[in-house]
Amino acid sequence: MSIVVRTLSEQVFEIVREQIVTGKLAGHTAIRQDALATELGVSKIPLREALARLEQEGLLTSHANRGYSVQPMSADEADDIFALRLSIEPQAAAYASTVANDSDRAIAILAFEELDSAASERLAEVAIRNRVFHTALVRPGRRLLTTQMVERLAILAERYVVAHLRPAGREDRAHLEHRQLLDAWLARDDDRMLTLLTSHIQSTLTDLRAQFDAVRD
Repeated sequence: MSIVVRTLSEQVFEIVREQIVTGKLAGHTAIRQDALATELGVSKIPLREALARLEQEGLLTSHANRGYSVQPMSADEADDIFALRLSIEPQAAAYASTVANDSDRAIAILAFEELDSAASERLAEVAIRNRVFHTALVRPGRRLLTTQMVERLAILAERYVVAHLRPAGREDRAHLEHRQLLDAWLARDDDRMLTLLTSHIQSTLTDLRAQFDAVRD
């Protein structure tokens, strides 16, 4: 049995990150460090460490002499993130399905089950478990740079995953698509895996584009 001890900085990072991913802290919102430190009951040192990590994740933007603000979501960023995912992830997961060992397969099944059991009202948790599941389909390929890139893109995509899942019916569709992906992956059907994952990522991007267009209209 292992005990995971999170530093104060890590705890602050997770709290603020969830607020950004779920939209509680909207795009362009200025981060008032004094107020936030007081709200969370921490000193400025762990807060600054957490904010620096959030900037590295692309969720915050720093401004000289003005601190941090929340990086806004945009159709252009969604296009960029999901286009990169499409160029890397389907082929990587298809290959990984052909070389995964029993341990890899058990990890992928567990990742799916944890994603499936995540409460729909906790969309930040769903987004994280979605990232873990998608990465679990790629990691068995033992291509470290590819896995790192897929995981990095999945982190950047989390706010968009949350936005995509909000309309009614989307979560049921996502569950069905993830089940199909897992089944194809476990069957080592790389051709079907490539087709399904390409469609899954592309349909999410198509929906997001429509959501951004509706806001503009």
